[in-house]
Order: sequence, then C-alpha cells, then structure tokens
Amino acid sequence: MKVGFNGLRGKEISLISIVLMSGTILLWSWEKTPGLSTFIPPQTPPLQLSSDHLVSGRSVQVLAPDPRLDEDGSSLAKKKTTNEQKEPHLERASLTVPAQSTSGENKGEDGSSYTEICNYAKGKWVPDNKRPLYSGFGCKQWLSGMWACRLMQRTDFEYEKLRWQPKDCQMEEFEGSKFLRRMQNKTLAFVGDSLGRQQFQSLMCMITGGEEKLAVEDVGREYGLVIADGSARPNGWAFRFSSTNTTILYYWSASLCDVEPIDVNNPNTDYAMHLDRPPAFLRQYLHKFNVLVLNTGHHWNRGKLNANRWVMHVGGVPNTDRKIAVIWGAKNLTIHSIVSWVNSQLPKHPGLKAFFRSISPRHFFGGDWNTGGSCDNTKPMSIGKEILEEESSDQGAASAVKGTGVKLLDITGLSQLRDEAHISRFSITAKPGVQDCLHWCLPGVPDTWNEILFAQI
Repeated sequence: MKVGFNGLRGKEISLISIVLMSGTILLWSWEKTPGLSTFIPPQTPPLQLSSDHLVSGRSVQVLAPDPRLDEDGSSLAKKKTTNEQKEPHLERASLTVPAQSTSGENKGEDGSSYTEICNYAKGKWVPDNKRPLYSGFGCKQWLSGMWACRLMQRTDFEYEKLRWQPKDCQMEEFEGSKFLRRMQNKTLAFVGDSLGRQQFQSLMCMITGGEEKLAVEDVGREYGLVIADGSARPNGWAFRFSSTNTTILYYWSASLCDVEPIDVNNPNTDYAMHLDRPPAFLRQYLHKFNVLVLNTGHHWNRGKLNANRWVMHVGGVPNTDRKIAVIWGAKNLTIHSIVSWVNSQLPKHPGLKAFFRSISPRHFFGGDWNTGGSCDNTKPMSIGKEILEEESSDQGAASAVKGTGVKLLDITGLSQLRDEAHISRFSITAKPGVQDCLHWCLPGVPDTWNEILFAQI
C-alpha cells in the first residue's frame, strides 16, 4: 500500500489540520499568558563558568546538605565546575550572582536557601584605621599580660591597624552584640595548645570590646576546669555571658589526643599518649558544645615529648610501628584520628559545628627559639600582603577534613604574611638572644582568625 500525505482521505486531512491549528493556538496563548508557564517546568541552564569565578561573589552555589571537601580541604563546589562533578548527594546546582557576597544564609529565586561560597583564606591585608577591635591596655580582665604587647614596652603599633579582606567577597563585620545573639543559649569551645588559648582570649576581648564586664560568670567547674593539687592554673577556663546565656571556653590539649599516667601511684611516671584516642575532656563534654574549634601542631617535636615524658600508644599499647614513631607520622595519625572521631559524633549532635584550625606559622629567622632566632621586623606586609592560592598551605589539616563534616578554619597562609606581629623581644620573660616568634601580640592576628570563624558559624 502506498503511504503518504497524498494517500490520506479527506476526513483524515481535516483531522490533522484541526490538530495543527489547536497546537498553534495553544503555543500562542502560552507565550501571551505568563500564568500558564507554571505548568511547564523550567529547564536548568548549564553551568558555564571560568576559573575567575570560583571563589568570588559570582560563584557556583551547590545546594547540598554539606559540600564535601577535596584533598586540599577546599569545597568541591569551588574547584569542579564541569559535568564531572556528579556527587550523588547533590540535589541541584545553580548559578547565583548576588550583588554582594556575604557569609550568611541567602534566598534563591525559588525561595530555597543557600550559603555563599567564599574562600576566606584567599585575600589580602589592608590598612584600616578603625582597628584594633579592642584595647591592649584595657582588656585586662581576659588578656594575659604576657600577650598584651602594649604593656611590654613595644612602641610600634602599625600591626594593629590591618584588616584581612577576602578576595571577591565581603567578610561579615564582627560585632560583640551580634556574636552573642548568634550564639544565644549556645557554647563555643576551643580545644588545643597555647595558640588556641590566644584565640580564646582574643575572642573574649572582641566580644566585650576590651571593657570590664560584671555580668560574666565563671562556670569552669561545670567542665571540671579547676586548679588541681600542685598545679599553678587549671587546664582551661569557661565563662558565660548572662545576657544571652552564651558560654565560651578553652581546654588545654596540646596534642589533641588522650594523655594519661601509666602509673597513677608514681609521681615520676611516664604518660601514655594515645594517638588514636580523643581527649577524655572531649568524650565527656562534646554533647554540651555547639561550636568546636580544634588545633594542634607546635608540641609535635621530640623535645616536647621527652620533656613531658609522653610515650606513644596505639590501640591501648605502646607503639611499635616505626612509621608512626617518627613525629610527622604520629602527628598525622592523631589529626586524622581526632577529625574522624568528631565526624562520627556529628550525627548524634546535629546542632554541632566543628572546625579544625590550620597551623599558626612561626617566624624565627637566623635560628630557633633557643638558638638565637629572631623576628625583629616591625614593618607590616614586608613579606607580602596577598594570598592567591586556592589550596591551604597546611596540607595535613586539609587532608584530614576531606570528606568529613568537620570544616577547615584555614589561617596559615594569611598569618604567614605577618612576621612583624609576633611578641618578639617584647616579652615578660625576655632574655638576650631569646625571642617569641611563635605567639602573637594581642590585639593582633588571632583577632582575624575569630572574624573568619564568626563568618563561618
């Protein structure tokens, strides 16, 4: 049988004509009537971005529960913008172009929320005459005198007048009252070494503006932070702002692993350093925290371990693995262990935000702390003022948080540029040939760490 248009009968031709005319009228009506468009799902435009947009205010926003981190600790959403990024947990990816990038939650055109992608570790130091955020003379209630360089005869204070500006996005301005409102009925805990203690004291000064506050309660006993027999000070401090029921605490754990005496009856006993076990303090009190900031780094050297009589243990017994016995191997195992443990606890504590802070750089020149090393430079930004690298320079910390719910608080690169901001020779215990090029003058660089933390909370 011959098939074709000419082979159709008259009735069939009439029927086809009616169908074609109806379709034409329907399409014409849809174009003229916006309301009809709701019945036709819009197409999702393909992602077409250049590398210049990856960490700017004009960036790909991945609407997902928790964007996973790549090997360098940065979000996959910042690094992979092609179709090869096909994570099964990503519900939708869209291109958003906000007028100004902020760190808070925003609403997309469809009403769904998204968080701006901003690489806070990428940017530059800029002069700011509105700095510092508090007075090194005035914050005596919280700031240790040994870190208040204005009390230590230092005469140059240009290091206090710098502000960190992330590239292509605006970091939220820190305000003590805003911080307390955001942390109402919540607890923020710093757990780490003396650099963590500096960050803790910095935040207390930032919240109060360096002014005396009577409505702040010492709640250390709630966390077992009391002075033990024979000790000069407790293992940490905890304070509560009564106006918002906000608690800020610090617990000293230089290695971020559990340390316990091998023989409790021997005052000269060695201590088991359990590389694969979190500190007992964290195991006991994690459920009370809403924000946790971990750090470790500078106690990982043979001199510190020998002086503290720490003996490495793994699996509850003394370590016999030579690869772990070297300092970098032990440190790496511990960092991955503590991050993995915290990550395993996050489903049990859905209100907890956990951060691992990258290492704070040292600036000893011409030697180490005990061999004549110094950091006498007082000129800001003499090393440089800008960080453009996408990846963290603390690869160990970045690798540890990869694929976990623990976020990287990356402060290493931006702090590396600030060699003039250390305590240097302006120290309570200053001696000829001995300088502190590890700790920072306060006010100073740790204030910026807290600004970035505030922007990420």
